[in-house]
Amino acid sequence: MNDRRQYAPATLRNRDFIVGVLRDVLPTKGVILEIASGSGEHVVHFARNFPSLVFQPSDREPDALQSVAAWLKAMGVTNVRAPMVLDVSQSPWPIASADGIICINMVHISPWETTLGLIRGAAAILPPTAPLYLYGPYKREGFATVSSNQAFDRSLRDRNPTWGLRDLEAVAAVAQSVGFSVPTIIEMPANNLSVVFRRI
Repeated sequence: MNDRRQYAPATLRNRDFIVGVLRDVLPTKGVILEIASGSGEHVVHFARNFPSLVFQPSDREPDALQSVAAWLKAMGVTNVRAPMVLDVSQSPWPIASADGIICINMVHISPWETTLGLIRGAAAILPPTAPLYLYGPYKREGFATVSSNQAFDRSLRDRNPTWGLRDLEAVAAVAQSVGFSVPTIIEMPANNLSVVFRRI
């Protein structure tokens, strides 16, 4: 009754594919900030796979923060800090610096202004060459390229008109305007993308 852990089915499907990409993206040591940690399942999995890194989970929703804390306690990982309240649209962020940032499945389930806040906030705290890693579905050249993503985009906008798949080119343009590199794009299962920016 007191177990506050939440479960996101997609996490079990995508977490190992994401780890495979992160092995070539994350630094060998330092603090990795996870934005919009959600249930907390991703961050405990990453902590087990990258024991030399310290992870800082964050979310703006109290239920998510409680779930993250419950997962940390249940799994006994020692290289994850207590989750912090972080709303990317509020500046400055409550963390002064990080050696990398991970954000999974937030960009399309939030208003466009949230993505702007994410990118600007990341630019403010990341040192040169540090990665900003985004994961999720995107439009490319203005189109959701497969029918399942088109349907997903419609369903998101039906739930909230400010949500929806973002144009990857628009996200990249914003990132480059505040000092990030051209993104490295890796195709992922289920028509998702790993999008990696580096602070210049």
